Amino acid sequence: MIDPFGRRITYLRVSVTDRCDFRCTYCMAEDMTFLSKRDLLSLEELDRLTTVFVEKGVRKLRLTGGEPLVRKNIMHLVRQISRHLVSGALDELTITTNGSQLAKHAAELVDCGVKRINVSIDTLDPAKFRTITRWGNLDQVMAGLDAAQAAGLKVKLNAVALKGFNEHELPELMRWAHGRGMDLTVIETMPMGEIDAERTDQYLPLSQLRSDLERQFTLTDIPFKTGGPARYVEVAETGGRLGFITPMTHNFCESCNRVRLTCTGTLYMCLGQEDAADLRSPMRASEGNELLSQAVDEAITRKPKGHDFIIDRTTRRPAVSRHMSVTGG
Repeated sequence: MIDPFGRRITYLRVSVTDRCDFRCTYCMAEDMTFLSKRDLLSLEELDRLTTVFVEKGVRKLRLTGGEPLVRKNIMHLVRQISRHLVSGALDELTITTNGSQLAKHAAELVDCGVKRINVSIDTLDPAKFRTITRWGNLDQVMAGLDAAQAAGLKVKLNAVALKGFNEHELPELMRWAHGRGMDLTVIETMPMGEIDAERTDQYLPLSQLRSDLERQFTLTDIPFKTGGPARYVEVAETGGRLGFITPMTHNFCESCNRVRLTCTGTLYMCLGQEDAADLRSPMRASEGNELLSQAVDEAITRKPKGHDFIIDRTTRRPAVSRHMSVTGG
């Protein structure tokens, strides 16, 4: 699959559910209305769709949510998809999680061929963690991280940089992560979906964060890539890697190799655009995959050059109306 700008699409992110057991303030409102379960694709349909993408050249597949590990029988889907790792058709199967269910599933994830995961954690302060997640328990996440590393999973932490909340904690979070052999990636908050907070108050440019970090640490740009949008530096004082995902201050669209599939079968060619393709209808219209394959091909021809993210200080409206949990980050 090659888009209009010559980018080969080899990375599919699949949101298996819009539901989550947290209510992170920068991601969703506390009183969320989630999709009806009858609107979700079945696990068998998700397997069918992902298989079509693998057959069309996707080499990396990431399961996201919401929180993917709260989807009922999710490990059945992981095990089904893992056959593409065994055959060599897929290079990597990964997962992004809040860590709350990791203690339960870490060993089986490894057994299914998952080698690394991303865990979202924005603070090491239990009270502040409860505040930012509304419903989260830091001890539960820590137990999940322990289980993941004990099972042999390589863990990368993701932290959203939030002005006035965790900006002064990020150096200590980085030291802690690197001390446990985990990379850390910091992410600028993105204007997606109506939330209870003001994003203009939350927004912290990572260019500013990097400048602040360089007063304490020696940061050296390195060419390390994981297939995603992060740009990495090596931190001399800790020996670890720190990634920056900067959709606002320095977008990463020129090398975008990703598309995103929702739990309802909608394909978004860009996280920061509303244009989408319905894959559920052609999939259900035939037992074969010809119509589905054609729909995918047509969608890829509409992949835009880049997103239109902006923190709108005039209207304070999000650049994209859907919540992050719908598209899967």
